[in-house]
Amino acid sequence: MASLMPATVAVATFVSLTTAFAQTPLERGEYIVRGPGGCGNCHTPLDADSNPLLDQELSGRLAEDTEAFTAYAPNLTPAGPIGKWTDEQLKIALREGRRPDGTIIGPPMPINMYKGLSDDDVTAIIAFLRTLKPVENQLPASTYRIPLPANYGPPVTSVTAPPQGVTVEYGEYLAGPVMHCMECHTPPGPNGPMVDTDLGRGGFEFQGPWGFSYSSNITPHEDGIGSKSDEDVKQMITTGVRPGGVAMLPPMPYYYLAKMTPDDLNAIMLYLRSIPPLPSN
Repeated sequence: MASLMPATVAVATFVSLTTAFAQTPLERGEYIVRGPGGCGNCHTPLDADSNPLLDQELSGRLAEDTEAFTAYAPNLTPAGPIGKWTDEQLKIALREGRRPDGTIIGPPMPINMYKGLSDDDVTAIIAFLRTLKPVENQLPASTYRIPLPANYGPPVTSVTAPPQGVTVEYGEYLAGPVMHCMECHTPPGPNGPMVDTDLGRGGFEFQGPWGFSYSSNITPHEDGIGSKSDEDVKQMITTGVRPGGVAMLPPMPYYYLAKMTPDDLNAIMLYLRSIPPLPSN
């Protein structure tokens, strides 16, 4: 497994993010982007050991190179393309996958999950991105060898998130729109992750410098998290270490997930325990 900054360092560095729920839009945006949203997992350049280069935070990098596509995660600092976009244009790009010029944003950007981001959270994310240090980093355009959809569905009008708290409903919101866990932990079908029939079953294949890895079954079936305690699962989510000390592989964004509040982590556990148990394929 590629080395990552230890979770203890991450927590110490961002202690302000792991206190009570953020009170201002800017604090909320920082918490999502640098915490459970894990935006830097694709958008921040990495060093030779796959640690994020924080002096180049969110300035973009090659995110994925497969037979299907070569995807570059764009520069999200004010020096990148979005620096010239309006807040409304950026909101449409995040939730509808459409750039101001009308072109469609392709994978691995999880637009089908992001369309469920609340109005308040999208506004908060944009507010925080506007405060980032500008970093010059010119990147090639992504190349897709698969057809992209004409759109990701009808325009998003207004979305309200469930109240923050240790509830199944808020855990579902976190695991879906905010963290897009279910995008990666659900097997892919011809129209994207098969969330209607195989939610959380795992088996999505990833290729990177580490070789191949597969997303785990995170349903409460014994093949998934059914045989593990809540504390075991929380450890895996935030440190990338299985019970017994076995290190897990990327691309799970452990470094970012380590910054979640305890309440958010508990809400996610409630949600994962509530979904239908499914055996692994």
